[in-house]
Amino acid sequence: MRVEIQCVLITFNVGRELQNAPHYCQSFASCCNTVNDLGGDIKGGGKSSAAADKVVEEIRAKGGKAVANYDSVEDGEKLIQTALDAFGKIDLIHRVHLRGAFMVTRAAWNHMKNQKFGRIIMTASTAGIYGNFGQANYSAAKLGLYGLANTLAIEGRKYNIHCNTIAPTAGSRLTQSVMPPDLVESMKPEYVAPLVLWLCHEQCKENGGLFEVGGGWIGKLRWERSQGHIVRHKNQRMTPEAVRDHWDNICDFTDAAKPVSIQEGLQMVVEVLSKVDSEGGVSGNPTASAASASVSSGINPVKAVGQKLPPTSFSFSHTQCIIYALGVGMSTKDPDHLRFLYEGHEDFSCLPTFGVIPSQAAMMDGGLASVPGLNIDFTRVLHGEQYLELYKPLPTSGTLTSQATVADVLDKGSGAVILLDVNTYSGDELVCYNQWSVFVVGAGGFGGKRTSDRAKALVPPPNRAPDAVVTDSTTRDQAALYRLSGDWNPLHIDPSFAAMGGFKAPILHGLCSFGFAARHVLKQYANNDPSRFKAIKVRFVKPVLPGQSLQTEMWKEGNRIHIQCKVKETDAVVLSGAYVDLHGAAEASVFLSACVQGGGLQSELVFAEIGRRIKDLGSELVKKVNAVFGWEITKNGKTAAQWTIDLKSGTGSLHKGPYSGKADVTFTVSDEDFMEVVQGKLNPQKAFFAGKLKVRGNIMMSQKLEVILKDYAKL
Repeated sequence: MRVEIQCVLITFNVGRELQNAPHYCQSFASCCNTVNDLGGDIKGGGKSSAAADKVVEEIRAKGGKAVANYDSVEDGEKLIQTALDAFGKIDLIHRVHLRGAFMVTRAAWNHMKNQKFGRIIMTASTAGIYGNFGQANYSAAKLGLYGLANTLAIEGRKYNIHCNTIAPTAGSRLTQSVMPPDLVESMKPEYVAPLVLWLCHEQCKENGGLFEVGGGWIGKLRWERSQGHIVRHKNQRMTPEAVRDHWDNICDFTDAAKPVSIQEGLQMVVEVLSKVDSEGGVSGNPTASAASASVSSGINPVKAVGQKLPPTSFSFSHTQCIIYALGVGMSTKDPDHLRFLYEGHEDFSCLPTFGVIPSQAAMMDGGLASVPGLNIDFTRVLHGEQYLELYKPLPTSGTLTSQATVADVLDKGSGAVILLDVNTYSGDELVCYNQWSVFVVGAGGFGGKRTSDRAKALVPPPNRAPDAVVTDSTTRDQAALYRLSGDWNPLHIDPSFAAMGGFKAPILHGLCSFGFAARHVLKQYANNDPSRFKAIKVRFVKPVLPGQSLQTEMWKEGNRIHIQCKVKETDAVVLSGAYVDLHGAAEASVFLSACVQGGGLQSELVFAEIGRRIKDLGSELVKKVNAVFGWEITKNGKTAAQWTIDLKSGTGSLHKGPYSGKADVTFTVSDEDFMEVVQGKLNPQKAFFAGKLKVRGNIMMSQKLEVILKDYAKL
């Protein structure tokens, strides 16, 4: 075996190997070599200097430097001392590649901190990322650079110092002797430099990234971690046999996590400890046996998921619409705001994000307390995320009815996440859909799953400078004004209550910041036209104090506007992973005429949602469904629209109009009855036997429709 330590090469017990392969000595000629061989016989006994001495002679004959060592490898210190005595060093490669980078960066660090700007690029190697035969020293040094870069990225973030790592493949003096000339030419450094230039640019927000690059190709790498398996039980010894027996589970990357920080790694350990210490032992898989492990936590997803809360009713007039608009920062100082503040305006409208208000009664009126399997402390409930989607512009007065359902319950270890789906209706017409994501501190550890395909996903912004930034000041009375829309939590008004929560002053409602950000997008990209608004998703990260300024950064990608909201004074992110989806101008016109004037098809909205879900989750749906569905939607007895949902090929697709292929099953139904079925008001079997739903083709395929309409359409 041979072990290389930087420029000094120490070889263990390699005498016979090298005698049979003298070409190895050529590669040793450029190194300082310490050759170790105890000189034992084939049975491990005896001792001789001959083997090591012969190898030393071969290396010296090739022009290299070498010294023999005859100690056992158990006496490692003696072996290393031989190298130090002969050469005075053992780690030139580490000194050049790793320590050299550290020293240069340290010299520049304070200058970068003082100027509040810095861009550092570490040059690692695929040998460090993946390993490479015969390059133990080089690989260790190059992967060390990546670890250094990760820590610098964390420490430098608040000073606007970004540190990234590249692993280039390029023709150079070192590779021109081993690569064909045409390959060296095609792997020119010029094909690496543009990545370095971009990562150094002040507009580049990438930090802590690792990139492979070469020949004009660039790829980003990230870590992936399996869900793993707990092999220790309370008051029981952990054994290697348990590791062996669950090895397949430990190495199963299904639903793998993608951790990006040491905190996420520690969180998993904390969750495991919580499960092990919980009553009744622990389940083998942290995502399994939710019912049995939930005894001590008071949460039982098996009982809770699917439970409907009592319906709530919300009656309002233009007054509530105006109060809400004022609560999220609208002002008569801006002429464009008047349409949301003056009921006599010719285009008087309700702000789209007012759609959260009718649904919040499900949260505020204690409905969750009546749900079986949710025995939680409501003083420990935090608002984590919010999703809102409109199916028609909101009315400015009337009575809306909301129906809430527990969509899922997730175990995050340190707490539980409850997903609450709320559909809001005007009469029988679906107006909007909300998904509330609430975090219950300390309620985790019940053995439930960590993720859900029912959760509306967050989406990070693009890696470039924002396309637009809007800054708005809140007032000292912003929270006092916003609470008039129905969130009466004293945390937002009472200083003593806020102090008990650990805040130096009452904080702004998260949904108030949510409203600020949404109207910034509406003004910047939709000319304050509420009919252009389709949906919004945000995660609430940090609190805002009334009087601070909210700064919304926006990135336009088609009809989706990615957003990130910060407190300008502190640069703290308050809304992350967020986006607003807009209707295109033409689409909004159709949307408005269809929904307001009643001349369109309600089913259009459902198929639009299905189409978006197919775009996001098409591959998963194809695996689950593997079928093609045709739909003929009728209006007044005539075919008004044709749709085809192809979940058999590729990543799935949705077609409107005539379809050239063949559907496995085709349904004919009126627009009104289709909406009744989707909303769960009309049983499909009853509709079929009543003649309201006609089916052609493989009728058994209809059983798979639930996957599309119930699990994914969220209606």
